[in-house]
Amino acid sequence: MVPFEKLDQITQRFQFLEAKLAAGDMADFAQISREYAELKPVAEQIAAYRQLLDDIAEAEAMLDDPEMRELAQEELPELQARLPGTEEALQLALIPKDAADARPAIIEIRPGTGGDEAALFAGDLLRMYQRYAEGRGWKLNILEETQSELGGIKEVVANVQGDGVFARLKYESGVHRVQRVPTTESGGRIHTSAATVAVLPEAEEVDIDIPATDIRIDTMRSSGAGGQHVNTTDSAVRITHIPTGIVVTSSEKSQHQNRAIAMQVLRTRLYDLERQRIDDERSADRKSQVGSGDRSERIRTYNFPQGRMTDHRINLTLYKLDQVMTGELDEVIDALITDDQARKLAEMEG
Repeated sequence: MVPFEKLDQITQRFQFLEAKLAAGDMADFAQISREYAELKPVAEQIAAYRQLLDDIAEAEAMLDDPEMRELAQEELPELQARLPGTEEALQLALIPKDAADARPAIIEIRPGTGGDEAALFAGDLLRMYQRYAEGRGWKLNILEETQSELGGIKEVVANVQGDGVFARLKYESGVHRVQRVPTTESGGRIHTSAATVAVLPEAEEVDIDIPATDIRIDTMRSSGAGGQHVNTTDSAVRITHIPTGIVVTSSEKSQHQNRAIAMQVLRTRLYDLERQRIDDERSADRKSQVGSGDRSERIRTYNFPQGRMTDHRINLTLYKLDQVMTGELDEVIDALITDDQARKLAEMEG
């Protein structure tokens, strides 16, 4: 079990923050409030665990009292039965949280191998995430979209706003593979194609400072497949981040809006690079981590003839592909979160 010394430190820190907030200390108010909110569920779990240990010790002491022994014999098994569940809940609460979990996210989807069929599958993935976001009460806005001639997607960048968006969507980063008979295939043969999904926690302005000297901004004429975003003025914006070579474009109607969108996406990509650099320093083998954001890893296969979806990271197979494609992703995401928590618990105990 977790050393009581660590539990004491967390409780003392929580009480200190609580006192500062009660005193109306306005210096660093936002930072203190954030830390207080993060520690509150942990402190509550510690209090519940300690209360249960106290209740067990009290019941055990009552066994020596002839008048109270019968009551203690009745209460003690019930209290002891609650102990494993309370310990597990405490351990889960103590798992270090990803600071980005509560943030909105930016999803980028691009077709991989498979030509037109890969572009059509990329479009199917976008619709899957749109329905998933809708079902959770999140808001998904498309920031940039380039369509293929057959109505698929060459590239899409979308922003998802809501509670705990990145905490759940981060497990979607990687290569998604599809096996099905394309509509363009007359012979009925099954083709395999792929699309890459990248989920990045949205950066705030305070996270990343981008000096004006580090970027080059070009304006160009908007154009899009199928009449999308067509505008006669030079409103599209392309921003190049000179130190990293990252290029971001946005081609909505307003040049001012495009600049804001492109800067938002650029900040998010740079923030993601920084997070990956820190993760690489922490762990030499990030590929073993579920949801590590390794976008070259094949994470999932969608087999349409068999109605099967397999997540290769946790060997989970669901024969409910139709429901998955209509946005019913909670079962697989919950399983990925559980697996991730189990691994982190093992690391803590190790």
